[in-house]
Amino acid sequence: MTSPLTSDQLAGARVLVTGSSRGIGAKTAEYLALAGASVVINYRNKAQRAEKLVADIGASGGKALAIGADLTDSSDVARMLDQVKQEWGGLDILVLNASGGMEADMGEDYAMKLNRDAQVAILTNALPLMAPGARVLFVTSHQAHFIREAETMAEYVPVALSKRAGEDALRAMIEDMTNRGIGFVVISGDMIEGTVTATLLNRANPGVIDQRKEQVGKLYNVAEFAAEIALAAVEDIPHDHTRLVGDTSTFTTAS
Repeated sequence: MTSPLTSDQLAGARVLVTGSSRGIGAKTAEYLALAGASVVINYRNKAQRAEKLVADIGASGGKALAIGADLTDSSDVARMLDQVKQEWGGLDILVLNASGGMEADMGEDYAMKLNRDAQVAILTNALPLMAPGARVLFVTSHQAHFIREAETMAEYVPVALSKRAGEDALRAMIEDMTNRGIGFVVISGDMIEGTVTATLLNRANPGVIDQRKEQVGKLYNVAEFAAEIALAAVEDIPHDHTRLVGDTSTFTTAS
């Protein structure tokens, strides 16, 4: 594993990455751990995969802890943050990466529960553990961030609307974060090759990934986008900043 950060850039930092047993979250956790951070690997039901990631990070000289929690369950969220407090005493970086809504048999309101309500619940429980100088990173997509300005694929609309609602709900908490001296950064990317969402979209609408590539020329892969998130954890970024990763012309010119 090669990290975009130096080996001691996050020495002593305590990090929670939600939805990090696979994909973007897992790669982000790897990068942060290799930079010296102690990282919580959060998962819903992929315990074996999460524990393997913890072992892999440990074998590379990093430190990680797997904590299972259904983020749509408020008691699970509270338990997870209580365990973080007991294990590490606090939290320096919170990466709100977990999202979903295209899964089958999860209920019509699942996207909003996970992408909006759960994000607020996690941040509400995490803020008391975070001191001045800590940072919150919210990971989203251009299709969600710009949903009011540009149309997106019909199959993705419920997810896009719920993720934008989550971003808005977190922004409503900025005053509280400001008063606590905690930074807030949004990282938005286009479709990311190799993710579950991209796979499901391509299954529902065959060829959509190739079509998007033709439009913008390049789509980031999991490792590349995770590197952008890792960098956003350490770089000097203004409070309440949105980092747009990759081409946004098809969104910003739509209106």
